[in-house]
Amino acid sequence: MQDLKELLYKYITQSLRQAILSNPRVKDAAAKIHIRPFEQKGRIIYQASEYKENKVYHHNLTQEEAVDRICQWMESYKQLELNADTATAHVLISKKGKLTIKEKKASTPLEPADLSHNRRKKYILDPEKRVDFLVDLGVQTKEGRIVNARYDKFRQINRFLEFIEDILPKLPKDREISILDFGCGKSYLTFAMYHYLKELKGFQVRITGLDLKEDVIQSCNALAEKYGYEKLHFSVGDIANYHKAGDVDMVVTLHACDTATDYALDKAIRWGARVILSVPCCQHELNSQMSNDILAPVFEYGLVKERMAALFTDALRAEILKSKGYEVQLLEFIDMEHTPKNILIRAVKGRNQTGEAHYRELMEFLHVTPTLARLLQEGEDRREN
Repeated sequence: MQDLKELLYKYITQSLRQAILSNPRVKDAAAKIHIRPFEQKGRIIYQASEYKENKVYHHNLTQEEAVDRICQWMESYKQLELNADTATAHVLISKKGKLTIKEKKASTPLEPADLSHNRRKKYILDPEKRVDFLVDLGVQTKEGRIVNARYDKFRQINRFLEFIEDILPKLPKDREISILDFGCGKSYLTFAMYHYLKELKGFQVRITGLDLKEDVIQSCNALAEKYGYEKLHFSVGDIANYHKAGDVDMVVTLHACDTATDYALDKAIRWGARVILSVPCCQHELNSQMSNDILAPVFEYGLVKERMAALFTDALRAEILKSKGYEVQLLEFIDMEHTPKNILIRAVKGRNQTGEAHYRELMEFLHVTPTLARLLQEGEDRREN
């Protein structure tokens, strides 16, 4: 392990960004170990965080202790990644103990890292700057501080805006952007989307929020008027029966229950929306349909079948979107307030279509007909007639 120790002394300095041990080879090892430097009373300390089950265990180490501890840990792990300001290194250990080290210099050296112990996360919305809609929605105090009990909501809002930030180059800046938010509810994210795109990024936007609750819609419209959000409107209605006026650039559907997500995706595809952001929920439909001789022993366990049905539902939705020319990602979102479902489907209109073979083969394998596939087929049949 002398080569490993020499490498560690080279990287375990204040220029270290992070070190990550992963891919454990023993059963009781932590899923991963994350190490980063921070400054404490004028000294550089290395904090190692062990992620084990649902807990995180922290150790503060000197440079020598960190090097020795990593060498010990590597007896239980297959992989180590070291990221520094000027270079990166990957260490792999085979089953027979063979050590492989690969180093790569950074093309452009990074700026020195923030070594403060409690580094402040950079949010798109400044947590210390008052935003009127966050105050009225109970996320911020009148003084502009985030309410402790609502910090999860604040992080959720920022995480959602990060997803939008990634696709900004796909949105036109020379004209007004039309966005539909199906099932907007209290509209935390709808207001955040308008504020971010219009106030912070300078896009011309028109956003329509749709929900079935009349009192909620009235409240949202009153708040939009209060803030002077002239191009933000809310209407009462459901996804299946909504008919848009004009082009639609982005469709957002968050926490639309079961097949309501499929109706929203169907409409987005038909309208040729450039961007689709969807957080599905309560995917029950395929659970009652799925049947497969090979998977029958697995499907005997109701809980397992239910979870597999939810994952297959979203995977099929992704494949159908790809067949319609979308580039699709399934991303982890922060848990919604009333559900542990946290997969976000982000689809961006592209040029390549994968064809229908992939998802139709999977449908046949599972003996299922998801609502989205049925709606699209019905639309094609109407056009042919």
